[in-house]
Amino acid sequence: MKKSFRHASAQELALMLREAHDYTLSLFACFISVCLDDPAKLPVTRNFKPPIWDLGHLAWFAEWLVLREASLLLPTKKIPPSMLSKGDEWFAPRSVIHDVFAALPKAAHLITYKNEVLDRVLDKLDRVPNTDESLYPYRMALAFEDMHGEYWIALLQMLGLRAPLATERHISPPWAQGEINFPGGALMMGSTPENGFVFDSEKWAHQVYVPAFAMDSNLVSNVQFSEFVEDNGYQRPQYWSSLGQHWLMQQERSAPINWSRDANWWRCERFGRDISLSASEPIRHICLYEAQAYCMWAKRRLPSEAEWEFAALSGHAALRWGDLWEWTCSPFEPYPGFAPELIGFEVDPEEAFVTHQSVRGASFATPARLRSERFRNFLLPENCENLIGFRTCRQ
Repeated sequence: MKKSFRHASAQELALMLREAHDYTLSLFACFISVCLDDPAKLPVTRNFKPPIWDLGHLAWFAEWLVLREASLLLPTKKIPPSMLSKGDEWFAPRSVIHDVFAALPKAAHLITYKNEVLDRVLDKLDRVPNTDESLYPYRMALAFEDMHGEYWIALLQMLGLRAPLATERHISPPWAQGEINFPGGALMMGSTPENGFVFDSEKWAHQVYVPAFAMDSNLVSNVQFSEFVEDNGYQRPQYWSSLGQHWLMQQERSAPINWSRDANWWRCERFGRDISLSASEPIRHICLYEAQAYCMWAKRRLPSEAEWEFAALSGHAALRWGDLWEWTCSPFEPYPGFAPELIGFEVDPEEAFVTHQSVRGASFATPARLRSERFRNFLLPENCENLIGFRTCRQ
């Protein structure tokens, strides 16, 4: 695994920021190739904003956080103006409204803006001390851009568009299915200052007791989930929670999204191509309700957030994680003593508490530098657009 961004030096961060910037522009080129840099040609949904707005927002966020030093200013001190005359009006997440999208600059202008922001960020980074406090805004800007890369991969899949070849052709290697027994015990859940950069939702480490449990060594595969589908799992209400039944009636779904049956097996649409599913590959694009229904059918359950972290930190040789994000049975809630630090995300952790579900791990599209056993992600229960799967558990 490559070095974590949480402990990266200024010199290492400079390379990481450049790499993230180049990757962002390569993904944006996928939208340009089909003219979806024009927001008028892309329907706005609750979960996705036009890519051209995201591009400008990424640049604005780095400028706001690093160059304008928003995180370092007192509430009474005025933040310096943006390089763009209407930058805050266009890209501040708390002020954006759909009418803004039609008024955005052209893609070439925003690419120039993003290039200029990066150049100034790197120039400033070259002159800061190598301390966690000084490097905090740079690490945050990098994490924000890395997470947006996965967000765009999900959007390309949802729209049926081609993705970079490495993403399109990714197939998780086959891993033997099995179960691992964990003895349980005390767990220091969450992060400490010694972990380097820490997201506010990970603060702070606190002791919890985890009873003994058994958990799948790997994610549920396509062939395993197909057994639930073929046993009419989507038609049997006894497997679905009340919220799951309500979601299912709205979807009128009898199999996972984008699945279709051929004579002998299942096919799916992946980045605009119709392919035969790999039987051993972890099932992806599953919402929480589908994962819960499968668990009911299999007489299993989803792991809790504490169980997942306990298992991941155990270092057990048979445990595999990182192919897909993983649902847990835990609502996304604050740790004891939580205090929000920074506004800048479309959905801040404080706004996601209770309404969202805790999601753990990483996906194959997550940069290695971002991966951590303690990282907390969160999704709405009905979200199946992301690179998300699940594993099962039992007491």
